[in-house]
Amino acid sequence: MKRKHESKGSEANGHATKKTSKKQDKNVHSNFRDDLFEKKVLSGYVKEYKNSAPYKHAVINSLISDPLLRAVRSEILENIHFTPKETDIYKIHQSGDLANLSGLPSAALQRLPSLLKLRDALYSAEFRAWIAEVAGAGPLSGTKTDMAVNVYAPGCHLLCHDDVIGSRRVSYILYLTDPDTPWKAEWGGALRLYPTEKEKSAEGKEVLIPQSEWTKVIPPAWNQLSFFAVQPGESFHDVEEVYKRAEGESKEDGGRIRMAISGWFHIPQEGEDGFVPGLEEKLAERSTLQQLQGGADEFDKPQTKWWDYSDKEVARGTEKEGEEVELTEEDLEFLLKFMTPHYLTPDTVEELSELFAEESSLQLANFLSKKYSAALKEWLSKTDQDTKTWKESATWKISNPPHKHRYMYRQPQLQKNPKVGKGKPLDSVYDELVEKFLPSLAFKKWLSLATGLTLKQSSLLARRFRRGLDYTLATSHDQEDPHLEFCLNITPTTGWGADEHPEGEEADGAEEDSKKQKKSKKTNGKAKKEPEPEPEEDEDNVGGYEIYMAGDDDDDDMSVAGNEHENNIPQGAANPSATGAGNRRSSKRKADPAIYRASADDEDDGILFSNPAAWNTMSIVLRDRGVLKFVKYVSKAAKGDRWDVTGAFEVEDDDDDDDDEEENADDGEGNGEDEEDEDEEEWNGFSD
Repeated sequence: MKRKHESKGSEANGHATKKTSKKQDKNVHSNFRDDLFEKKVLSGYVKEYKNSAPYKHAVINSLISDPLLRAVRSEILENIHFTPKETDIYKIHQSGDLANLSGLPSAALQRLPSLLKLRDALYSAEFRAWIAEVAGAGPLSGTKTDMAVNVYAPGCHLLCHDDVIGSRRVSYILYLTDPDTPWKAEWGGALRLYPTEKEKSAEGKEVLIPQSEWTKVIPPAWNQLSFFAVQPGESFHDVEEVYKRAEGESKEDGGRIRMAISGWFHIPQEGEDGFVPGLEEKLAERSTLQQLQGGADEFDKPQTKWWDYSDKEVARGTEKEGEEVELTEEDLEFLLKFMTPHYLTPDTVEELSELFAEESSLQLANFLSKKYSAALKEWLSKTDQDTKTWKESATWKISNPPHKHRYMYRQPQLQKNPKVGKGKPLDSVYDELVEKFLPSLAFKKWLSLATGLTLKQSSLLARRFRRGLDYTLATSHDQEDPHLEFCLNITPTTGWGADEHPEGEEADGAEEDSKKQKKSKKTNGKAKKEPEPEPEEDEDNVGGYEIYMAGDDDDDDMSVAGNEHENNIPQGAANPSATGAGNRRSSKRKADPAIYRASADDEDDGILFSNPAAWNTMSIVLRDRGVLKFVKYVSKAAKGDRWDVTGAFEVEDDDDDDDDEEENADDGEGNGEDEEDEDEEEWNGFSD
């Protein structure tokens, strides 16, 4: 949506602002609790805010006159339409922009008088001055108002972010939960604040890194206001998932609908007291997106570890440069211990290679052999239900920072005689998978044959996405050359929305299954989208699926739909999300492109490939530059955790020789040389 306001401050979203009078003060004060503006109360909140942690914030109970807020809630329920939206970072039901109420037709305004009164009270000069005093935030705009209603039904959530977008100065949430059914903390939906730690970069610059666990939990409550100053790299917070009712739990919970008005107070606009020319543009440069893409990557955990298969220390076998890829008898004997035999037959490998050449992706069911997968599933099923294993250990770590990702991970040690942890030998089938099979040269050879690609160095990461905790947010592949990425999905539980393949069933139809998945085709180095069904809808959807999405189109301009002058828009300044998370990509896009499920009628969801949590499936994708990828937050309602082992290979550009051949052939044209000379020159060029 595009928000309009007059630059001189003569109007506030379509209605005139007036000078404050004593009578107006009295009218504004009557909309709040009786003692709010008393000096003693104000100084108490100033002190509370100053001493709060992990960063400065305040919680005000019974902020608004109870009759007024009850009337507001009734008007919202009766007259406002909510749209379900889901992105990598949130799942909510969202209203339109409530700040522009004055622009509505008079007939619509007549149905929302209490809401209009509340909006004017929140952005009144008196309350803005009160907020500015408590937060020490400096003057706040009365002309740029910014608020919306967000509804969190069971399963909804908002992941970690810092609200830093454009001209925002103070963030607030006013809760409109059922006033007659007090909210219980165990239902979820809390505002959670994350601490940060200072780190010094290699360049000597101090950066703040949010920690993987929150330290402050503020459960929702009727008529409660929470607010904090928006601080780049510091004001990290999330909204806890609203948890679904467990079997046997009382149904007298009002449906667990967490309704709240959330919004921001902005810096003064042109014509207002305290306006600073150029400040808004400067703040826009510090958007959440830019922080996500750079600055403190060196402190990310895990760091990608690449290894070269020619490294003798790894001792997985060696492969001579330029040598034709071929599976030896020894390779086949090794792979048969792990893989379904069907995938090792020459005919199947050839079919897979042809399909991959056409689609740039494969999805293979029952990838691991019947015997090996049965033993692996038994081990995983036992470990999956043990929440004690959710803690860090010598083997497993928790990723960081949470505004990029959170999950448990394990990296292979790649030693000559692989061991795990503190000298512990490979004593489980899971260890064999991570330390022996997937890092092997034999697996690399098979993957090269199945895709027709020449593969170079690789990386590998075992992951566990814990229910109610873990996810990855959308990140882009920014290197010029594509990567071949694979993901062996070994989630032992069901109910993830994927087709279930009977264990042990032969994989004869696996190539056909692959055609039914979302694909990415290479077209001049770009990924081409093909329409496919979306993941399963709301109440049955517990997340945990991995999604590849189309990235920014370099040919797009910096305009936003509805901007007839095609002006350049600062990142985050246009079409902002009312959740606070903002657009997950730059404003080159004409809409928020990470919204992949906004309505049932949304045809262009941007999804290229979807990889739901499942048992014993292997996905293989050629990922081009700019293609985004994320793993959706795993709901607490999931029957278990998402387990996978994911890896990437650098791909050698086999087109170089062909380009040389074509170039030499072109050089011979038009020079009066006969066909025989052209052939000779082309051959000489190729052999060079």
